[in-house]
Amino acid sequence: MADRSGDDAETATVEDPSPPREADAEALPDDLDDAGVDEEVKRRLREAYLNDEENALIVTQVRSVGDRVAVEMRPPHGDATHTERFDAPRDGSLRESEAFLEFLEAAGVSPLDVDELVGTRVPATYDPEAGWRVDAAYRAESESTGENRFAAAREWLWTYRTWLLAALLVGGELAFVAVIILLYA
Repeated sequence: MADRSGDDAETATVEDPSPPREADAEALPDDLDDAGVDEEVKRRLREAYLNDEENALIVTQVRSVGDRVAVEMRPPHGDATHTERFDAPRDGSLRESEAFLEFLEAAGVSPLDVDELVGTRVPATYDPEAGWRVDAAYRAESESTGENRFAAAREWLWTYRTWLLAALLVGGELAFVAVIILLYA
């Protein structure tokens, strides 16, 4: 019987007879170590990326913390995290976690598919003093009760406190000048 193990086979190497083309190697600078990305290009790309993603948070984790549900989010361009907390369902009823259900509804996620919430982009704004704030539609704040209206008014007053103080000072000065003019006119 003949041995077909391939010991007698020859290997042929084919070399490319054509010389290297000049188009493949364009004129590169001699000092390649100094070549890099221009700082202006880096700055513009960084600003454009941050501006495109500045009003969004990405849900990274949903976990149970005691009798609450914690939804952890982070901005697409940073390491800071923001956590929203909602009441968790207890005693087999969803009535106690209506705010979390409204959050899921605003995110377009079914309560039966909570796994889909991770990776969802949530509209948010960043305030240097207060940090990240999830938009009202996602916080599920209803304005129907008086307590929520009071809380919203108090929050608005606290947010614009410096402007309100300035308006009161300028308005008081204008009223004082008007009284002086009326008395001595």
